[in-house]
Amino acid sequence: MTSAFARLLILFCLVVILSPPARAEDAPPWALVIHGGAGTIRRDNLDAETEAAYRAKLTAALDIGAAILADGGSSLDAVEATIRVMEDSPLFNAGKGSVFTEAGVNEMDASIMDGRDGAAGAVAGVKTLRNPISAARAVMEKSPHVMMAREGAEAFAAAQGLAVVDPAYFRTERRWQSYLKAKQKRDAANADRKHGTAGCVALDRQGNIAAGTSTGGMTLKMWGRIGDSPIIGAGTYADNNTCGVSATGHGEYFIRNVVAYDIAARMAYAGVSLREAAEEVVLKKLVAQGADGGIVALDGEGNIAMVFNTPGMYRGFRKSDGQSLLAIFGD
Repeated sequence: MTSAFARLLILFCLVVILSPPARAEDAPPWALVIHGGAGTIRRDNLDAETEAAYRAKLTAALDIGAAILADGGSSLDAVEATIRVMEDSPLFNAGKGSVFTEAGVNEMDASIMDGRDGAAGAVAGVKTLRNPISAARAVMEKSPHVMMAREGAEAFAAAQGLAVVDPAYFRTERRWQSYLKAKQKRDAANADRKHGTAGCVALDRQGNIAAGTSTGGMTLKMWGRIGDSPIIGAGTYADNNTCGVSATGHGEYFIRNVVAYDIAARMAYAGVSLREAAEEVVLKKLVAQGADGGIVALDGEGNIAMVFNTPGMYRGFRKSDGQSLLAIFGD
């Protein structure tokens, strides 16, 4: 070993030893925002026990996603894991808690998008996949396609080793009674406003944004109906250069207005902030058309938007700087 090299090695070791340890506040930021659906959610129609159950499950979902991000995990992992918590709960209109179609069955849709490169995956009309959001991610990562539907999507997901369950798994008494009531009144639109979707948007320490949405759709929906949740640009969108968005509401209007993409496009082309873009779309454009619903979104700096034009929306967020929120009602 030459003396010059030895001196350089000693100097390097001294720099490493004497350098102050990295502090948590010096680490790149992360952020996570979720929703469990928007609709006619008011204090006068949600009893204390049910409200507590929703708050507990929303907290559990946030805990899972925040832990992944705080540990340096990817935004995709955080989005998938967070939504799976809500899919496994009977409280939300996704997975286990999905509403019934006109034929009295449960059909689910989901999508996920990677803001790094625009990769996306979705499934629609599935009846046997325990966690549709995981199937959507499998479509994105393990197939050449963006969307797969019904039996084809189910067969593909099963081949990837994802959990397949009997359709009876998704039947809950609460949703069944809602179905019977809606069928009696033939008022599917009103039933849809009562139950939303589950969604999540995450920003990881690497600066990558991901978004995902999962739903059981509209109560009493016709055979073959697909809403906005599995449609990239309508119910889900993510772009590292602008924002990530997950939507909930009257799907037909969210499809017509490509709501999730519209918010990102306004940021890109009009130069407005995330909140300004979201409020223009949700509080003005949709309201003018008589469409109700909401979105959760975040941008590359971790700014959060939770905007809705309904009485309430199950929602919450966590950020690496310690900021957090859990809320249900509009007030």
